[in-house]
Amino acid sequence: MADSFLILAQAAGGQSPVPSIVLFIGLFVIMYFVMIRPQQKQLKAHRELVSGLKKGDEVITQGGMIGRIHQVSEREVTLEVANGVRIRVLKTSVAGRYATAGETAPAAKTEDKKEEK
Repeated sequence: MADSFLILAQAAGGQSPVPSIVLFIGLFVIMYFVMIRPQQKQLKAHRELVSGLKKGDEVITQGGMIGRIHQVSEREVTLEVANGVRIRVLKTSVAGRYATAGETAPAAKTEDKKEEK
Protein backbone atom coordinates (compact mmCIF):
# COMPACT_ATOMS: atom_id res chain seq x y z
CA MET A 1 0.00 0.00 0.00
CA ALA A 2 2.86 2.36 0.73
CA ASP A 3 4.26 1.66 -2.73
CA SER A 4 1.00 2.67 -4.43
CA PHE A 5 0.90 5.93 -2.41
CA LEU A 6 4.47 6.69 -3.44
CA ILE A 7 3.64 6.09 -7.12
CA LEU A 8 0.58 8.40 -6.89
CA ALA A 9 2.61 11.11 -5.18
CA GLN A 10 5.29 10.97 -7.88
CA ALA A 11 2.68 11.08 -10.65
CA ALA A 12 0.91 14.06 -9.12
CA GLY A 13 4.17 15.91 -8.44
CA GLY A 14 5.35 15.49 -12.00
CA GLN A 15 2.50 17.55 -13.50
CA SER A 16 2.95 21.16 -14.51
CA PRO A 17 1.25 23.81 -12.31
CA VAL A 18 0.41 25.96 -15.36
CA PRO A 19 -3.13 24.57 -15.93
CA SER A 20 -4.00 25.23 -12.28
CA ILE A 21 -2.73 28.81 -12.50
CA VAL A 22 -4.61 29.42 -15.75
CA LEU A 23 -7.81 28.07 -14.18
CA PHE A 24 -7.36 30.30 -11.13
CA ILE A 25 -6.79 33.39 -13.30
CA GLY A 26 -9.78 32.49 -15.47
CA LEU A 27 -12.05 32.19 -12.42
CA PHE A 28 -10.83 35.56 -11.13
CA VAL A 29 -11.54 37.23 -14.49
CA ILE A 30 -15.05 35.75 -14.59
CA MET A 31 -15.72 36.91 -11.01
CA TYR A 32 -14.48 40.39 -11.90
CA PHE A 33 -16.87 40.78 -14.82
CA VAL A 34 -19.82 39.13 -13.07
CA MET A 35 -19.56 40.60 -9.58
CA ILE A 36 -16.99 43.33 -9.05
CA ARG A 37 -17.38 45.49 -12.17
CA PRO A 38 -21.20 45.84 -12.01
CA GLN A 39 -20.96 46.78 -8.34
CA GLN A 40 -18.37 49.46 -9.14
CA LYS A 41 -20.61 50.87 -11.89
CA GLN A 42 -23.58 50.99 -9.50
CA LEU A 43 -21.47 52.73 -6.84
CA LYS A 44 -20.27 55.30 -9.39
CA ALA A 45 -23.84 56.02 -10.50
CA HIS A 46 -24.94 56.49 -6.87
CA ARG A 47 -22.05 58.90 -6.22
CA GLU A 48 -23.10 60.94 -9.27
CA LEU A 49 -26.70 60.96 -8.05
CA VAL A 50 -25.70 62.14 -4.56
CA SER A 51 -23.39 64.85 -5.89
CA GLY A 52 -26.11 66.12 -8.24
CA LEU A 53 -28.86 66.55 -5.64
CA LYS A 54 -30.39 70.03 -5.59
CA LYS A 55 -33.26 71.86 -3.97
CA GLY A 56 -36.64 70.88 -5.43
CA ASP A 57 -35.71 67.35 -6.55
CA GLU A 58 -38.16 64.67 -5.52
CA VAL A 59 -36.29 61.67 -4.14
CA ILE A 60 -36.84 58.37 -2.40
CA THR A 61 -34.67 57.15 0.47
CA GLN A 62 -33.44 53.64 1.10
CA GLY A 63 -36.09 53.36 3.81
CA GLY A 64 -38.85 54.17 1.33
CA MET A 65 -39.55 57.78 2.37
CA ILE A 66 -40.54 60.02 -0.54
CA GLY A 67 -39.94 63.73 -0.27
CA ARG A 68 -38.90 66.92 -1.98
CA ILE A 69 -35.47 68.33 -1.16
CA HIS A 70 -35.79 71.52 0.84
CA GLN A 71 -32.13 72.07 1.72
CA VAL A 72 -28.82 70.46 0.79
CA SER A 73 -25.73 70.56 3.00
CA GLU A 74 -22.38 68.80 2.75
CA ARG A 75 -23.47 65.52 4.36
CA GLU A 76 -27.22 65.88 4.89
CA VAL A 77 -30.37 66.63 2.95
CA THR A 78 -33.55 68.09 4.44
CA LEU A 79 -36.61 66.49 2.88
CA GLU A 80 -40.11 67.89 3.04
CA VAL A 81 -42.33 64.82 3.24
CA ALA A 82 -45.58 66.75 3.83
CA ASN A 83 -46.57 70.39 4.14
CA GLY A 84 -44.40 71.76 6.95
CA VAL A 85 -42.95 68.35 7.86
CA ARG A 86 -39.21 68.23 7.25
CA ILE A 87 -36.75 65.49 8.07
CA ARG A 88 -32.98 65.35 7.82
CA VAL A 89 -31.36 62.34 6.18
CA LEU A 90 -27.84 61.54 5.10
CA LYS A 91 -27.11 62.12 1.44
CA THR A 92 -25.92 58.53 1.13
CA SER A 93 -29.34 57.23 2.20
CA VAL A 94 -30.98 58.73 -0.90
CA ALA A 95 -31.68 55.77 -3.16
CA GLY A 96 -32.72 57.69 -6.26
CA ARG A 97 -34.95 60.23 -7.87
CA TYR A 98 -38.67 59.59 -7.59
CA ALA A 99 -40.44 59.55 -10.95
CA THR A 100 -44.08 60.49 -10.57
CA ALA A 101 -46.80 59.37 -12.97
CA GLY A 102 -46.98 62.93 -14.33
CA GLU A 103 -43.38 62.72 -15.56
CA THR A 104 -43.99 59.58 -17.58
CA ALA A 105 -47.26 60.85 -19.06
CA PRO A 106 -45.76 63.33 -21.59
CA ALA A 107 -43.97 60.51 -23.40
CA ALA A 108 -47.24 58.59 -23.62
CA LYS A 109 -49.05 61.71 -24.87
CA THR A 110 -46.59 62.22 -27.70
CA GLU A 111 -47.07 58.61 -28.76
CA ASP A 112 -50.87 59.10 -28.69
CA LYS A 113 -50.55 62.21 -30.87
CA LYS A 114 -48.46 60.30 -33.40
CA GLU A 115 -51.10 57.57 -33.56
CA GLU A 116 -53.90 60.12 -34.08
CA LYS A 117 -52.21 61.71 -37.10
